[in-house]
Amino acid sequence: MSIKRSPLHERHVALGAKFSEFGGWEMPLEYPTGVVKEHNAVRQSVGIFDVSHLGKLVVRGIGAKELVNSSFTNDLERIEVGKAQYTLCCDEQSGGVVDDLIVYLKDDDHLLLVPNAANSGEVLRRLSQHSPEGVTLTDHHEDEVVIAVQGPHSDDVLKAVGLPVGHDYMSFVEAPFGGEDIVVCRTGYTGERGYELIAPASVALGLWDVLMEAGESHDMLPCGLGARDTLRTEMGYPLHGQDLSPQITPNMAGLGWAVGWKKPAFWGKDALVAEREAGTTVALRGLIAKDRAIPRPGMSVRLTRDLPIGEITSGTFSPTLRKGVGLALINKQAQLGAEVLVDVRGKPETFVVTKPPFVSTDVRQS
Repeated sequence: MSIKRSPLHERHVALGAKFSEFGGWEMPLEYPTGVVKEHNAVRQSVGIFDVSHLGKLVVRGIGAKELVNSSFTNDLERIEVGKAQYTLCCDEQSGGVVDDLIVYLKDDDHLLLVPNAANSGEVLRRLSQHSPEGVTLTDHHEDEVVIAVQGPHSDDVLKAVGLPVGHDYMSFVEAPFGGEDIVVCRTGYTGERGYELIAPASVALGLWDVLMEAGESHDMLPCGLGARDTLRTEMGYPLHGQDLSPQITPNMAGLGWAVGWKKPAFWGKDALVAEREAGTTVALRGLIAKDRAIPRPGMSVRLTRDLPIGEITSGTFSPTLRKGVGLALINKQAQLGAEVLVDVRGKPETFVVTKPPFVSTDVRQS
């Protein structure tokens, strides 16, 4: 299968981006400024990301909302039209996480789903198997872009190009740009105040260019997936394929808040209810280094030198804290505040079990 490229690829080349394969897409990993400066721009001012590798699935027709609500874990009755909701696509038998995604409720007969790049086809396949007559599913994965503008000055940048700002966290509005309608979502994966813009590929270059120009006065930097990873890890946001997988359930990952337990049905409900009642032996926990060590996925976590209790699922250097931080799937006997050992290149390093986020932000502030 050939690797895909964003409609904005030429802009990234011109900016000197270093690229990496991600979910079948060639995407910017970092720019010449480097991950740390890009990360700090988002925390302190504003950054712009191309995240067009994310899936874009449209579900339309009478019964569209019912199809999505009976398939995914969260309860769409909790939100109103114009709101977005984090939810999980779980395996019907095991309850393991096939994908985590955002659902945008345009109306009861029209929903936009944004799954992860690598899992978009699988989510579509599973929904198609359950789709009733009259409900259509359309894949816009390659003919739309997603541009994320994230940081304390994100409102200023959008306002300068005439786009609406100030709506509530996890809500969205549609606005005209270049003769097309684009979706302005108050969502993001950085923990900072920000927006994600979903637009047709036909206006992608024009939208990117005006945003870049508007951001100059706010020291906005283009940011790659490297900074996106350090930002989301500081917040404790899980990444599918590492912190979530078909072998890791919402109960293990501490995502019970994204499950509509009282709903009559969703994929994996029986398995997840049974697991919840019995309790899990492992949990996804945050770890923060006591010294200078940096954790990486796959590193062993031990309660003592001779007692392994799990492994790192995500780990990085935190530019904000100037320390190593990570997420780990470990035995619950390692409680919050406990010290554990992480095997960092053959050397046991001390980490403290903590509850993310590792940094405080104002993502929900109006």
